[in-house]
Amino acid sequence: MLDRWLNSGAETPLMGRPDAAPCGWAVSARQISYPEAVAAMEARAADIAEGRAGELVWLLEHPPLYTAGVTAKPADLLTPDRFPVFKSERGGQYTYHGPGQRVAYVMLDLRERGRDVRAFVTALETWVIGALAAFNVEGQIRDGRVGVWVERREPGLPVREDKIAAIGVKLRRWVSFHGISLNVEPDLSHFGGIVPCGISEHGVTSLVDLGRPVTLDDADAALLASFHRVFGATEPAEPPV
Repeated sequence: MLDRWLNSGAETPLMGRPDAAPCGWAVSARQISYPEAVAAMEARAADIAEGRAGELVWLLEHPPLYTAGVTAKPADLLTPDRFPVFKSERGGQYTYHGPGQRVAYVMLDLRERGRDVRAFVTALETWVIGALAAFNVEGQIRDGRVGVWVERREPGLPVREDKIAAIGVKLRRWVSFHGISLNVEPDLSHFGGIVPCGISEHGVTSLVDLGRPVTLDDADAALLASFHRVFGATEPAEPPV
């Protein structure tokens, strides 16, 4: 389905709303602590479910930290005293967040977008792949490995696959929260304190690591354009904190 849609030149969003109501798009200029972000997301998701607020995508940076998803294994936290560690209700295992990484928390009403969890995860991956394409980076998906990957090819060496974006979401009453993290220019050594997403046989990369001189503002513009194609229209909004 993904390949057919990407190659079709379709103008209809992959997972748009039937009424085409715009989604709020907010960007926080300051770093947001993880507990502060989770509290704001949960409150907004509850308001969306009750019809008191509209959908929202919230872009931000966190200070350096690790989060443990619902399937995280204690042995995958290699240096527990390096950064603060927070338990998370999102799917997945351990991940890192920090400066230079664009986190996008996605609070969408799937009652209006098909009530299909698998299609939603595919749409998130497609969104990231579309944003990467703006920088001539080919993002790929792999069966059994949620997220977006890139192939690294060097003369005389086997092809290497590195993760450039992680995806972990939670649904409550068919409203999503948590979302994606795209590595723009984080300190990649910070991932060394965990086994990222429980996968030790592959590495982690970023746009700058791939040789693209991309800023967070550049990444935001690419994410916005790709979001329009995959999910539909947006309108500027204030951050929830």
